[in-house]
Amino acid sequence: MDIEIVAKEMIKPSSPTPNHLKNYKLCLLDQLIPAAYAPIVLLYPNQDVLTDLQVLQRIALLKKSLSQILVRFYPLAGTIGEDDISVDCDDRGACFTTAKVRNSLHGFLENPDLRVISHFLSFDESYVTNIQASVFECGGIAIGVCISHRILDGTALSTFLKAWSTADVAADSSIESPVINTIYPDFSASSLFPVDDHSQLKQASMAMWGCLFKKGQFVTKRFVFDRSAITALKEMAAGGDRRCATSVEAVSGFIWKSAVAAVEELRFGTKRPSLLTHVVNLRKRASPSLSETSFGNLIWMANAKLHAVSDRNLGFSSLVELVRKSISKIDGDYAKKLRGKDGLTTMLKYLKEIEEFGSKDVDYYGFTSWCKLGFYDVDFGWGSLFGLVALIPVVLFS
Repeated sequence: MDIEIVAKEMIKPSSPTPNHLKNYKLCLLDQLIPAAYAPIVLLYPNQDVLTDLQVLQRIALLKKSLSQILVRFYPLAGTIGEDDISVDCDDRGACFTTAKVRNSLHGFLENPDLRVISHFLSFDESYVTNIQASVFECGGIAIGVCISHRILDGTALSTFLKAWSTADVAADSSIESPVINTIYPDFSASSLFPVDDHSQLKQASMAMWGCLFKKGQFVTKRFVFDRSAITALKEMAAGGDRRCATSVEAVSGFIWKSAVAAVEELRFGTKRPSLLTHVVNLRKRASPSLSETSFGNLIWMANAKLHAVSDRNLGFSSLVELVRKSISKIDGDYAKKLRGKDGLTTMLKYLKEIEEFGSKDVDYYGFTSWCKLGFYDVDFGWGSLFGLVALIPVVLFS
C-alpha cells in the first residue's frame, strides 16, 4: 500500500493554559505503565461521496476542533517532565500529520494487512500526542492516534476522542446536530492516588514487566469471533454450575487454553506453568465509583496462575472460572486498599508476587479488553465507525 505524507504540523490549544494548571501531576497508578505509547486506528468510510475539496475541509475542521479540545485536555498538549511524575502543560501542542493513501478503504478492508496498519500512525517521542489523518482515494479516512500511555488508559483515551469528535460536529456548520453534550475530563486521579515516593513502585513495576516480556520477534494476528461463536463459547464455559461467563471471560479462557495446548504440542507433551493477566478498569469497581471521565491510568491487573502439575488437567470451563475469579477479586474493597495509607505497600506486594512467579520458566499471556470503552461512539459526523484497530505498544520500556 502506497501512503504519502502530505503535511505535518503542530496543533496548539486555541487558548493558553492558565498558570495554575501548568503543572499536571501524574497519579501513583501511572507509574505502573511500561508502554510509552499505545496506538489505535479508527476507520471511517466515505458515506457522502465527497469531492477532494470537501475531504480537505474535513481535515481542516479536524485540526480546528483538536485545537479547541486541547484547551480542556491540556496535559495532552504538554511535555512529560524530567521528574517523570508530572506533565509540563506548556501548550507545545499535538503533532498532526496528514497523509494520502493510494488505495480505497474498501480495498484495504477486503484483505486487511496488519503489517501496514502502522503506516496509518505518526510517532514522534518528543510529543505526548501524535495524530495522523490518512485519506483514501475513495474519501474514507483513517485516524491514527498515538498518545503517551503514561498519561491515560483506554477509557480516558475514549473520553478524549468522544470529546474531540463532539467538538468537531459542533464546529461543522453543515451538520444539523442535536444539543451537544460537552465532555469534560476529571483530573482528580493524582489526589486519589498521590505520588509520595514513586521510585519504589517504578522499580518494582519494571522488574515485574522485565521478567514477563521476553526479547525476540513477534507476530500480529487477527481472529474474528462472530456472535454465534461467542455464544457457543459462553455455553461451553458455563460448566456444571451453569454460571454464565461474560464474552470477555469466555474468549480469554479459550485463547489461554489454545495457547497452552499449542505450547504443549511444541514441547512434545511437556506441560508448562503459565500466567494470565487481565487489565481491569477501577472506575466502576471503586466504592464509591469514580467518574467515567476520570483522566489517567485508573487500572489494575487481575492475574490467574496455571500450575504445570496441580492444574495440568483443567478443562475449558475451569480455566474460564480462573479468569472470572481473578477479575472478581478486584472489587470495591480492593480498590479501597489501593487508595488507602497502605496502598503503596499493597501494590509493591502484588507486583513482587507476580515477579516471583513470572521469573520461573513460565509462559505469560496478557489480555486487555477494549469492549464497552465507547470507541464506537466516536462520531465525527461522517457516519458510524467502520472498524477499530488497537496495536501493540510502539515502545514497551522508556
